[in-house]
Amino acid sequence: MPKVILKFKHNPIQSYDLATGQSVTIGRLEDNDIVIENLAVSGHHAKIDSVGDGFLLTDLQSKNGCFVNEKMVASHWLSDGDIVSVGKHTLEFSLKAGEQQPAASQSAQRDQTMVMDTGRYRDLVDKSLAPEGAGATSGQPVGMLSYLAGGEGEVELSRKLVKIGKDAASDIVVSGLTVGSTSATISKRPKNYVLSYVAGLSKPKVNGKAVKQSVPLNEFDVIEIGSVKLQFFTKE
Repeated sequence: MPKVILKFKHNPIQSYDLATGQSVTIGRLEDNDIVIENLAVSGHHAKIDSVGDGFLLTDLQSKNGCFVNEKMVASHWLSDGDIVSVGKHTLEFSLKAGEQQPAASQSAQRDQTMVMDTGRYRDLVDKSLAPEGAGATSGQPVGMLSYLAGGEGEVELSRKLVKIGKDAASDIVVSGLTVGSTSATISKRPKNYVLSYVAGLSKPKVNGKAVKQSVPLNEFDVIEIGSVKLQFFTKE
C-alpha cells in the first residue's frame, strides 16, 4: 500500500498508509491526519488526495510553503521516492511496502506558526509567501461552474476537491477519447480555487490555454475539458 514516512533530520518518526479514495491532511493542529508538532508548520499546512490511480499533494496556503524535492509547489502529482518538505520535517512518499519504527514524541503543540529563517529555507524560497489562512470565512464567495457546452445548469464547488473526467465516479463527467479517467481537479483553497491537471493525453484548457500543472481560477474563466465547456464564477 502507498504510504508516507514522516521524518525529522532523516530519522523516521511515523509511517502513514494512503488509502485509495481518501484524503489525508497535514498540519500542526490535532484535527489533522498527520500531525507535525512544530512551530514552523501551519495549523492546516497541506493535504494529499487520492485521485484516480495516484495521489495529489496540495499546499493549503501555508505560511512557510510546501516543497517537493526542494522545489516549492502549490500542488504536485506524487511519484515514488518524492521528498515533501513541511516546515523542518520531511514526508517521504513510497509505493513500496515496509514498516518504520516511530521515534519519541516531539514537543507540545503551540498556537501560532513560527516563520522559518534558516539558511536552507532562504535558499529554497524567496520572500513572496502568502499569509497563512485558517480556512474559508463564512462570508467568502462560493465558486460555481456554469455549463457553456456539453451540459446544462450550474455546479456549486462546495467540496474541497472536485474531480473532472470520464470516470463515472467523477463529480463532473466528460467524454472524449483522449480525456483521462480523472482529467483535472478543482481544489478549494482558503482564498481561491485552483484547477490542476491530473492525467490524460488531452490537457484541460483555461481561456484557450492548456494547463500543464495548476492555475488559480479567476472570475469568468472558461474551462474546456473534453466535450464540456464551463465558465467559473463566484456568488455570495
